[in-house]
Amino acid sequence: MSFVYKAIILLTAGVVFLRISGRKSISQMTISHTVIMISIGSLIVQPIAEKSVLRTVIIAGIFISFTIILEILQIKMNFMEKLITGKSLIVIENGEIQVGNLKKLRMTADQLEMRLREKGISGFNQIKYATIEPNGQLGYELKREYKPLTIGEFEKLISGNINMDNSSNIFDEIKYTNKDNKKLK
Repeated sequence: MSFVYKAIILLTAGVVFLRISGRKSISQMTISHTVIMISIGSLIVQPIAEKSVLRTVIIAGIFISFTIILEILQIKMNFMEKLITGKSLIVIENGEIQVGNLKKLRMTADQLEMRLREKGISGFNQIKYATIEPNGQLGYELKREYKPLTIGEFEKLISGNINMDNSSNIFDEIKYTNKDNKKLK
């Protein structure tokens, strides 16, 4: 019957530690997060057969602390974010596939096409920028002529006060590598 108590203690500790580590789905986890979470999962199972419940809880706490430290370092230092999580890579620019970046990601054009179809995009020519994010998700901006009309734009259009120019762009950080705004090649 002691194995029931051990299991309850370990599961409770696991839930508490995972709650402390933050709310992220598997697709949002970095590589280090994934490794730590898998390690915690296998670590929690071991003491049920053995007698080391306290040691397991302490080790799980160390793992979660390490995860939190990595996240803080990424927030404080940009190079740590690049080292630990990685940065987004542009895979399509002005309708053209960036083959070099696809090779860096070890991704084929067919895999990229599949991701685009999942987003309802039927051609590369519709895309101004597309990126593969560090979590593996596809980010994209459609060219102006392919963007859907928003309610706000529609209201401006009806009133005659429409300006469709979007001067600020979230892809600018990815396009430019440093403060001198030198373009990526």
